[in-house]
Amino acid sequence: MRRRTLLRALTGAMTGAALLALGGCGGGGDTTTATAATTGSSTASTTSVSAFSTQLASLPASPLSTEEANALLFMREEEKLARDVYLLLGTQWGQKVFSNIAASEQQHMDAVALLLTRYALPDPAAGMAAGTFSSAELQQLFNALTAQGQASLVAALTVGATIEDLDIKDLQTRLAQTDNADVQLVFNELMKGSRNHLRAFIGQLSTLGVGYTPQYISQAEFDAIVGSPMETGSL
Repeated sequence: MRRRTLLRALTGAMTGAALLALGGCGGGGDTTTATAATTGSSTASTTSVSAFSTQLASLPASPLSTEEANALLFMREEEKLARDVYLLLGTQWGQKVFSNIAASEQQHMDAVALLLTRYALPDPAAGMAAGTFSSAELQQLFNALTAQGQASLVAALTVGATIEDLDIKDLQTRLAQTDNADVQLVFNELMKGSRNHLRAFIGQLSTLGVGYTPQYISQAEFDAIVGSPMETGSL
């Protein structure tokens, strides 16, 4: 599995410094505090999620399979991973692309949380400090990516592109496993955001004269995404 291959390639680096740096961001679990720490748009963020909640409420709830329930739990934490990595790297490198996208990832976390509440599922991010995860796999990935991203600005932007590349692939996999309209709505909205985030990171890398080779989605899909304009959505 390519995720494990990436982990093996990255896990040579220790992460104590990464977790200390993230602690300095004041991030805190699943709350919106982390968003407010990186951007002044927390009110706008809450408004967007509130409007999306209304849209979601118009769709009927349907019984969840075990596979669908697990997908929601996993995506809640994968969006947290993205947010927490970007908080750390934004603090380290002072680049707005990280703080802006961290705020967006908080919205994505909140959108998945709406489904957790709707289906009375336990929240794996509840009470988890920034940089800590219920999933051992995601904890390892966070540790490896933050260590890599602290090496240089180019490395940090490459980490951002890698996270969005992976997020798109994971969302595609999980979309293929559900026929629930409400889950599809949330996952499609998250994937739209991830495509925009990928465009943003690739744009920053291009400005520095650096390329990126996709590790999860195909080269053809990657080219189609970065060659098309930013998309608008509810979040």
